[in-house]
Amino acid sequence: MKNYIFFISFVFLFQGCASQTTTNLVDDELETVVTENLAYYLYYPENYKVQKDKDFPLLLFLHGGGESGDTITAIKKNGPPKMIAEGKQFPFLILAPQNSYKNKWWNTRALNQLLDTIVANNRIDAQRIYLTGLSRGGGAAWEMAVQYPDKFAALAVVCGMTPVPYASWIDKKMPIWVFHGTEDKSIPFEESETMVKRLKSMGYDVQFTRYDNVGHDSWTQAYQTEELYQWFVKQKRSD
Repeated sequence: MKNYIFFISFVFLFQGCASQTTTNLVDDELETVVTENLAYYLYYPENYKVQKDKDFPLLLFLHGGGESGDTITAIKKNGPPKMIAEGKQFPFLILAPQNSYKNKWWNTRALNQLLDTIVANNRIDAQRIYLTGLSRGGGAAWEMAVQYPDKFAALAVVCGMTPVPYASWIDKKMPIWVFHGTEDKSIPFEESETMVKRLKSMGYDVQFTRYDNVGHDSWTQAYQTEELYQWFVKQKRSD
């Protein structure tokens, strides 16, 4: 069964400047509406229905470009969704949306609205929301951490493009784990290496796992790392 979330944004476009009186310059505004259709999977841990008085952590997983713009089942090719399909049990909910555009970036504002909706309608501990993504989804995970620094308890990025100039916008109290293959030809290893160095120089809590002689597919090893999930469940926001 497919689930969808519709994202609507209202943007005011200001043309001109009130302080100028040139006859060719007109002050006006235009309300625009943008919709985003996000199909998603939502995984519930086995004991969710039994422990009805408990709030559970949630992991937001963002897939790579290869799973974009296809049927929803494409999400199961990699990462936690693939492991769930193979029978693995996780101790938290997992929200796995799909980017419906093959050649477009994730709409992080739409993702944030989807996440807020899922949190509001399920028993989720808002202090224990985790974020992870691979490749294009890894880049979106970095962007989410920059745009919504008060939302996530932990971040794990696998071979994602990095927003180095905005590193200081990320919550300094949020632990981060980065994974990347040294022979990555799609998103160079140096992307993660430079970001990690910048964050560490500013006192961030960052772990960096490098896979020597591994190309772009560093996600297979990264998401098979059981310590990653143990690390996630130990994290909780203190604010």
